[in-house]
Order: sequence, then structure tokens, then C-alpha cells
Amino acid sequence: MENLRENFLNVYANLPLGLRDDIILVIDNESLTWNVAYLEVKANTDLSSKILKELKELNLI
Repeated sequence: MENLRENFLNVYANLPLGLRDDIILVIDNESLTWNVAYLEVKANTDLSSKILKELKELNLI
């Protein structure tokens, strides 16, 4: 899981600022942007593991 977290942080750091407000996932009927995903991953919440797994399946990280 730590490797996924590192991959996410690297991808996020290289995203253009204009793309960070784009919706990337919908989990439990909640739309998540790159910024929201970043906050969840940074805080290492329970939701962050779902986010990382979904982003990995979508080949975004």
C-alpha cells in the first residue's frame, strides 16, 4: 500500500494545477477530485485505501 501511496504523490506532484480540480473517481456516490484524493491520501484515512486501489485499477497511478 505504501508503494501505491508514493506513486499517487508522485503523479499528483506532476499534475498541472488546472487538472487538480477535475473529478477522477466516484466512490460511494461521492465525486472525488485529485485535490480531495490528495487530502485523503496525505491524511492516510480509511477512504485513502479505496482511492489508491481504484486509481491503480484505472492505471492512473
